[in-house]
Amino acid sequence: MQRKVIDYSALIIGSFIFALGINYFAIPNMLSEGGVIGITIITYYLFEWSPGLVSFVLNLTLILIGYKFFSKKTIVYTLVTIVFMSIFLEITHSWGEPLGNDTLLAALFAGVFVGTGLGMIFRVGGTSGGATTLARLLQKMLGWSVGKSMLIIDITVILLSVFVIGKEKAMYTLVAVYVGAKIIDKIVEGADDRKAVMIISKHQNDIRKELLNKMGRGVTILEGRGGYTLESQAILYVIINKNEIVQLRRILERVDEDAYVTINNVQEIFKKGFKEKRPR
Repeated sequence: MQRKVIDYSALIIGSFIFALGINYFAIPNMLSEGGVIGITIITYYLFEWSPGLVSFVLNLTLILIGYKFFSKKTIVYTLVTIVFMSIFLEITHSWGEPLGNDTLLAALFAGVFVGTGLGMIFRVGGTSGGATTLARLLQKMLGWSVGKSMLIIDITVILLSVFVIGKEKAMYTLVAVYVGAKIIDKIVEGADDRKAVMIISKHQNDIRKELLNKMGRGVTILEGRGGYTLESQAILYVIINKNEIVQLRRILERVDEDAYVTINNVQEIFKKGFKEKRPR
């Protein structure tokens, strides 16, 4: 029950932040967007149709078409999102004002708000319907990230919007969409910058103790063999935060300057308590 309350709160808050990005920054500055919301904005510019109503009709239609590709939970969450997103688009319709000649600033903030809102929705398993449905399908079929899929769909819609808002505004819109896609990926795949470190050293036992006692990180010992000598070699594997790299480097410089180290990015870790370090 508590999990559902958190999820629904994220859907509602995310929908509100998304609507702010559209009505407070995008529309007042004659910017567009990608996907269904981009089409919604263009119809508003051309015919002054209600963004909330058009968004609701288009998104609901597309999610009904693609419902069989999603779980019951995703469908329910998406329907909740579509309803609240449309309501907030209506409520915040006249909130924004043009930022004068600073269209770039408007584009950046539109991207931040839209990306944050959609990221919160995706994070708990919902979608905003429309292009999001297509993005989820591409993720399932091709393994693309949600952000990448959205970016491709969005660019297509934006190219078509050039005929309404012009080349300059379309280019600023691309900036907003790119920023939004990056934020979506950060939120969905994990905002923390963590690193996977593999260490090969003749002093691996001393390094292991330093990692456990000084950095408070768990260590996994992998068994390997040298490709040339075929000799057995222990490999230390540890996950650390980005800001701990300097501390790790100092340990290695003190214990074994000749240690062989590789560091890779980590998108997400499914382990309760990872962020909770052990007492030093």
